[in-house]
Amino acid sequence: MPKVAVYNLQGSQTGEIELSETLFAADINKAVIHQVVRAQLANKRQGTKCTLTRTEVRGGGRKPYRQKGTGRARQGSTRAPQWNKGGVVFAPKPRSFRISVPKKVKRLALEGVLTDKVVAGSFIVVENLALEAAKTKEMVKVLGNLNLAQSKTLVITSEPDDTVTRASGNIPNVATALVNTINVVDILKADKLLITKEAVERLEEVYN
Repeated sequence: MPKVAVYNLQGSQTGEIELSETLFAADINKAVIHQVVRAQLANKRQGTKCTLTRTEVRGGGRKPYRQKGTGRARQGSTRAPQWNKGGVVFAPKPRSFRISVPKKVKRLALEGVLTDKVVAGSFIVVENLALEAAKTKEMVKVLGNLNLAQSKTLVITSEPDDTVTRASGNIPNVATALVNTINVVDILKADKLLITKEAVERLEEVYN
């Protein structure tokens, strides 16, 4: 079983924790991770973009000028695509960009990115995140103690913690998440994962 160090908020190591092989020592399948990332980003798209084709633009019913004798190119409507205020060729219409991915594939991708963080030494476990107050300087102090001040960090807790959320809200390179809301894209965006010991246990409980 892989092991990682456990730290306190002062940055001192207080012990070690054994991680689940299923979740933190899995195969890193790049193709599966790419598939899940592509689906997740596509599913965020609203798909509401809409422009008008030449059949939907108002006006243009009369031929603008006679067919022959003017020296200009023949035209049938002022709403053809080449005209100002004309319709759009192959106009985008509202549609769904949704890509369905099986649950097992999502699970494999999540296991892969978590394993990658553990292997890279970017999985930082703390005993707890009991901050004295919901202030930015408190969170900055903790990040500094753990050498995370210059890293994009995803802070993961087991339960909603308003103190941690508010203390992290004004720090540009820090995001917060719960065990049941983490996803492949957010993990990949982060340089480091800062997770509580309780959250690790909850994660293994949910996914084992």
